[in-house]
Amino acid sequence: MSTRTPVKAGALLLAACAGLAFTSVPASAQTQLPDGPALARNLVKKVTVSGINRHLIAFQRLADRNGGSRAAGTPGYDASVDYIADKLRDAGYDVTTPEFTYPVQVLDAAFAQVGDTRVEAIPMEESPQTPEGGVTGPLVAVPQDATPGCEASDFAGLPMTGAVALIRRGACTFESKAKNAHAAGAVAVLVANNVDGPLSGVTVVDGVVPTGGVSKADGDTLFGLGGTSATVDMRFHIEERPSRNVVAQTRTGRTDNVVMAGAHLDSVEVGPGINDNGTGSAALLETAIRLGGSPKVNNAVRFAWWGAEELGLIGSTKYVQSLTFEQQLDIALYLNFDMIGSPNAAYFVYDGDDSDAVGAGEGPYGSAQIEAAFVDFLGATGVETEGTDFSGRSDYGEFIAQGIPAGGLFTGAEGVKTEAQAARWGGEAGVAYDPCYHQACDNLGNVDRVALDRNADAMAWVTASYGISTEDINGAPPRMATAGKTTTMAAVSDRDARAAYRLSVIESQAHEHHGGHSHAATS
Repeated sequence: MSTRTPVKAGALLLAACAGLAFTSVPASAQTQLPDGPALARNLVKKVTVSGINRHLIAFQRLADRNGGSRAAGTPGYDASVDYIADKLRDAGYDVTTPEFTYPVQVLDAAFAQVGDTRVEAIPMEESPQTPEGGVTGPLVAVPQDATPGCEASDFAGLPMTGAVALIRRGACTFESKAKNAHAAGAVAVLVANNVDGPLSGVTVVDGVVPTGGVSKADGDTLFGLGGTSATVDMRFHIEERPSRNVVAQTRTGRTDNVVMAGAHLDSVEVGPGINDNGTGSAALLETAIRLGGSPKVNNAVRFAWWGAEELGLIGSTKYVQSLTFEQQLDIALYLNFDMIGSPNAAYFVYDGDDSDAVGAGEGPYGSAQIEAAFVDFLGATGVETEGTDFSGRSDYGEFIAQGIPAGGLFTGAEGVKTEAQAARWGGEAGVAYDPCYHQACDNLGNVDRVALDRNADAMAWVTASYGISTEDINGAPPRMATAGKTTTMAAVSDRDARAAYRLSVIESQAHEHHGGHSHAATS
């Protein structure tokens, strides 16, 4: 992913965007809507940013009352699950909170001893462990330039063979830093945070060398101890712990051609997660409430709030994998909403047809049509969009792996807004879309409510439209278009076609690696 912004620039942007967020909210009712189903038009008018904001306030307070976090396994997350489920039951939905388990790294050793100085060194997810007693070598600090440790040249001329590498966080992924250090001969890597506080709850994808995080303050100390003998001991064992998703479905509409929409509910450990992903969760909740549990739809609508996304898309992955093939066939499509109110917002739509020719390629058939539905609605309401790759970093991953068409919206995370994007959308070029991404400052002040309102309109429009008809996705006609026996035959024919297609996708997946990592995979 793109470069993270310096803390000072992020703080300035946050202050500016917080003022914008609270004072410049457009009224959805005044938006000129395109032609479309009456249900979609009415739902857009009913889903308001003020209603969504009330849920964001609830998430903030639930975090504040529970140690400042809504991460999986915390009381703040459990309280968020109960809040969502209660609201949905009140709205007339059939609601379940299916349990799943997720692996937790339980630390057995987590320190670096550098001369007489001992600091906490927390092993990253997917990092190899050290042997008992740790590994020892001289501490070698990588220069703290604009892209520390991000290029192999950063290690040129440093005595890195057998050393413990010390690298400042920022500008590239943790795995890039670790792989470059390993290639230069390091036996362990310490990444020092670039903001106050510990560096924990993050992932070094496909780790090749023991890699741990140290706090900014400890990192500052260690950068003054270059050349000193260092022992790094980072060991852990894995325990399985329970968590819950929230799943709610309308009581009306076809149950064999379900429109599914989801957002992850959990935050990272260090903060309340109001943009990531309170925005997606709150907008989805308000959309569900305003749609109601028994709307006049042809296709049932199923809403889901996923747990343990930040630990590797676990809740959504286990949910999809728990379904039989027939139950997966009942899902016509999946819509994903992860971070839709970033304070320096972009307007990204998942690139279902791979027209950008970047990254993972196109989604299953129907994904291009989903992309077009979002692009067309936002364009009709005056918002220009860009594509974003199915990079495997959010909960669409397992749906796509099983051949289910997918799409959705995203306003950006740690990537940096370009000059062209700032000219198109406003905001500040050279600064992250979300300067508080995966930090404690991801709070109520970290949301662009203009972007949130626009994306919530698109969410409501597309979800309701597919509740009426998915004909462009899978050939299933709306109920009103056929009658009696013809409807039944069309449904059977459509289902057979879906079955054959998805089996072919699953077979192709067996020959490819379709990896997925949450936002935690980045530096």
